[in-house]
Amino acid sequence: MAKLTYTSSASTLSLTPLIDVVFLLLIFFLVTSEFENEERRLDIVLPSATTAVPMISKPREIVIDIDREGTVFLSGQPTSLGELQKLLKVAAASNPTNQSVVIRADRSTAFQPVVNVMDLCNRSGISDYSVTTADDT
Repeated sequence: MAKLTYTSSASTLSLTPLIDVVFLLLIFFLVTSEFENEERRLDIVLPSATTAVPMISKPREIVIDIDREGTVFLSGQPTSLGELQKLLKVAAASNPTNQSVVIRADRSTAFQPVVNVMDLCNRSGISDYSVTTADDT
């Protein structure tokens, strides 16, 4: 009768390549972490900018209403163009990239007051403004 022999495949598996790969990974991570620390050791004085302004308040839409006589209203109160320009400059300085203005004008008003408000927005540095219309659906 024939005798069966059992050989384990684990006994023929060599661990040398696996250990080599682990050591290479270990060396790689040690070297890359050393480069990262080296960059932070440099004594660098960063430049400063005079026009950089941090955002100090949450951007909010400014709604400007214009009635049929051409009177400009802000928050329900009549406002002169000079006061409106001051407010728009402050809003643009507080939120230089995100400030938006919505202009709501009565349909029977002259176009000049709307153009005046749009011009104030441009002079104040606000380019995100829109004129609203009613939905006729």
